Amino acid sequence: MRLAIAADHGGFDLKEKIAAELRAQGHEVRDFGACGFSPEDDYPNFVVPMARAVARGEVDRGLAICASGVGASVAANKIPGVRAALITDIFSAHQGVEDDDMNVMCLGGVGGGL
Repeated sequence: MRLAIAADHGGFDLKEKIAAELRAQGHEVRDFGACGFSPEDDYPNFVVPMARAVARGEVDRGLAICASGVGASVAANKIPGVRAALITDIFSAHQGVEDDDMNVMCLGGVGGGL
């Protein structure tokens, strides 16, 4: 599967771990940044380009991470064709994809996530 991933400083560590695991499982992962930890960066700079790639069909699904996951979800949902949701449990992840055609999953990188 072709996946896109993006995170600011609030989700950088989690993004790095998830991207490595997805690659190890054989998925193609396109990383939209951040490319390093920088407390001054902000999620829209990374999430919006990632969401646009999902909307254009360049990737199959996206994963957006910020400190809470809420901001990443709001930013991604501003892009036409994107259906993003903050996911905190497996049931919601499954239902979001199967019933709601979610194409971007959002996670909180600080003190939460799956």
